[in-house]
Amino acid sequence: MSYLLPHLHSGWAVDQAIMAENERLVMIRFGHDWDETCMQMDEVLAGVADKINNFAVTYLVDITEVPDFNTLYELYDPSTVMFFFRNKHIMIDLGTGNNNKINWAMKDKHEFLDIVETVYRGARKGRGLAIAPKDHSTKYRY
Repeated sequence: MSYLLPHLHSGWAVDQAIMAENERLVMIRFGHDWDETCMQMDEVLAGVADKINNFAVTYLVDITEVPDFNTLYELYDPSTVMFFFRNKHIMIDLGTGNNNKINWAMKDKHEFLDIVETVYRGARKGRGLAIAPKDHSTKYRY
């Protein structure tokens, strides 16, 4: 599904994508197109792309091709989705302890759509941290 979404091929292109959008939320999926976790996340991103195109835009970045942000954003997971609004990183509290990013593959498109809407609403109000509508700390149900 990664062929349905735009790719950024340099650090400069990533910076420009983040800085160029003033009214929409910028979502960037860092990872590899061949990774299974990224494929699952890309399917969700492509599935919600038409519904969110008025208030959010999605880009894909290969962390091997563009290693500029690996240390800065601690991109060690197979798939990482980060949110930016008006050149500012927007954090999201999912209940997992890591408020900087989503570092697992979401499977439910509606759940991800709710997260994106929550982040956008919080960012529009000037908040740097959005609280997710669902707590993901018990995702694995031990």
